Amino acid sequence: MLTILGFFVDHDPAPMLMIQPTLEIAEAFSKDRIAGMIRDTPCLAEKIADPKARDSGNTLLHKNFPGGHLTLAGANSPASLSARPIRLVCFDEVDRFPASAGTEGDPIKLGVKRTQVWAALRRSKVLAGSTPTVKGASRIESGYEQSDQRRYFVPCPHCGAFQVLKWSNFKWPKGEPRKAIVLCEHCDGEIRDKHKPAMMAAGQWRAQHPDRTAAGIVGFHIWEAYSPFSSFGAIAEAFVEAKALPETLQTWVNTVLGETWDEPGETLEPASLQHRAEDYPADPLPAGVLVVTAGVDVQADRLELEIVGHGEDFESWGLDYRVIEGDPTEPLVWDDLDVVLSQVFTHPCGATLPIAATAIDAGFLTDMVLTFCNKRFERRVFPTKGIGTDGAAILRRPVAKRASQRASLRAGRGQYLVGTKNAKATLFSRLRITEPGPGYCHFPARYPPQWYEGLTAEKCVTRFLKGFPITEWVKIKPRNEPLDLRVLNLAAIYYLHPVWSVISRRFDGPAASPVDPDPPEPTTTGPTAPILRRPPKKPWMKF
Repeated sequence: MLTILGFFVDHDPAPMLMIQPTLEIAEAFSKDRIAGMIRDTPCLAEKIADPKARDSGNTLLHKNFPGGHLTLAGANSPASLSARPIRLVCFDEVDRFPASAGTEGDPIKLGVKRTQVWAALRRSKVLAGSTPTVKGASRIESGYEQSDQRRYFVPCPHCGAFQVLKWSNFKWPKGEPRKAIVLCEHCDGEIRDKHKPAMMAAGQWRAQHPDRTAAGIVGFHIWEAYSPFSSFGAIAEAFVEAKALPETLQTWVNTVLGETWDEPGETLEPASLQHRAEDYPADPLPAGVLVVTAGVDVQADRLELEIVGHGEDFESWGLDYRVIEGDPTEPLVWDDLDVVLSQVFTHPCGATLPIAATAIDAGFLTDMVLTFCNKRFERRVFPTKGIGTDGAAILRRPVAKRASQRASLRAGRGQYLVGTKNAKATLFSRLRITEPGPGYCHFPARYPPQWYEGLTAEKCVTRFLKGFPITEWVKIKPRNEPLDLRVLNLAAIYYLHPVWSVISRRFDGPAASPVDPDPPEPTTTGPTAPILRRPPKKPWMKF
């Protein structure tokens, strides 16, 4: 896209528009990519003045040059998509676009509408590109399927037959992904990194559906195997590292293969999860537990909570599920909760582990939750607020909207935002893991059957909003508190951002005698609790 923009500036000046997912990303793109391209390309530097120069007429989001201009906009800002005729529109990372630009509809349609004048002259051009996301809800997948679907064919260095580089043809010796090669699908010849430059130079774009080319929609797909900046071995190593967890494997599929992620299923059966239940105590802890967290859900007549133990690579153990009956507007219920959250667990090695972090849903009785959490901030008890925005991070630190909030946020307090769509997708992908290891969820035999019903009380569905597919989690059973509690525990462990290799070393060595659950200073010798008793200045930092 940068090359295309540069070509039009230098050879065929015209009004151009480049749209990023948000206005903030557009500003960062202008600083990091556009400015660098102009600075390092003499023919562009001669035509686009430095924004800092007097009377340059250029700003961060608007660049003037002889015969045209380049405007950068955000798909979330309807004002930046209107009121100008455009010849060339570039949409970048369209799978991260919101379904609607404010209340004005699909940002892609709004951007294309800007080309109406130039389209009448048959001189307009629209370009969209993106890393794909989830199958069935991907804009770029939908667009590519309507195109002539071009792939880059390269000749085999041994037999000369043309083919597309495919992940299924990657091979490497057992345990040595760094030595990966690609086998020719015609002669089984070994294609190595040293062959890549000559193959790429002799390659050809070939349309899989040439009959669609006349319709004017041309599509291109390429992935990391073709990149001169990445080796076959590096791609294989990244796969071996990513395949441990579904969420990291999805990232690898999206960003390396350039393909959409297809979930194996939308719903989970409670009976299949309950069948996996194991007979282990909560205290002493299972040997794999290194960190303990809690999640609390506030209801009109009770508090529900679950305590979860976490081990290396996010393997987890359910430890305790409780319902504290009573009116949450009365202090007695919160006193009972404080007693539960103050308990200390014993590790088989002799170390004691407190509950390292607790996430409490503050969507109901917000003031009561904030008061409870602020008094226990040093124990990492923090309030949360769920947001259903597509692509929202599992946990995001609070943002100050008013000056009165800034002092509280500087101290680390405030409502943390939980991206519920991302969190539930991550949780369900881990629940589908059937063998103990990275990401696997252990359940104790003491959990009641209705807990499993609540854990599987929602499913992910795809619906269309103004013609664009979006994913949405809907309830299929009346009670979903166990699912919410698991999401809160996921937020709690993301809040801690554990470095498992560091934590696990603290449990090495001979068994230690139980330690004071609240020592004046954290000790660093012997197997101790994995989280420091004194909270860091920035609680979202790695420790």
